[in-house]
Amino acid sequence: MQRFTESDFGVSWLMSMFHYDWTHNGDTGAEAVRYHLVPELDPEEVLSLRRDVRLLLEHLGSDMIETLWQAGTYPAGGFSDPRRGFTTGAEWMKTIIGLCDDWLAGRQNVSPLTGADAEDGAQLADAVLVEIDQARFLPDRVRQALAECARRCTPDLALRLLLRAIPQSVRGFDLPLTPERYARLEELGSALHYGEFVVSEVRHLTTGD
Repeated sequence: MQRFTESDFGVSWLMSMFHYDWTHNGDTGAEAVRYHLVPELDPEEVLSLRRDVRLLLEHLGSDMIETLWQAGTYPAGGFSDPRRGFTTGAEWMKTIIGLCDDWLAGRQNVSPLTGADAEDGAQLADAVLVEIDQARFLPDRVRQALAECARRCTPDLALRLLLRAIPQSVRGFDLPLTPERYARLEELGSALHYGEFVVSEVRHLTTGD
């Protein structure tokens, strides 16, 4: 089985759009999201984003949502500047859901996610939790939020958020991943039917690579 894309998807895909110059795409977070929800997107991209965000909203507290968002964006932040539309984690998730609904409302016959695109990785929960626990280069609060995401949302979502958080943890020339750890991440990605450009986004942070 293959997913609809070879690249990242869902909320972890959206997080990658929030970098130093994200405000070039809109003065507020909502405007920036709307900018990236272009008409030409595959419906699966919007459906997977909505699914991820709804999981976070329904199963995690606002503080944990904020922690995960900040851990997966560069530079970390958003919620320190409510003028940009970042008030609380829960409200931000509701905003994204609303924008997804607006996009989907203009399309007919959008099919729900099926097959590999509906894979949640439930059978991999223990393995994902091990990788989160061993990511000691991340702050404790981030690892705690990731673990709660794996338990209460889905292991798939937690793994993609871990992959987003790893690059933001780098300080100086430190490389946080051993070849063995990267190989385990690749195995998990393969089991979740990730495309070529999901786990490979952190390969450059592997020692001796």
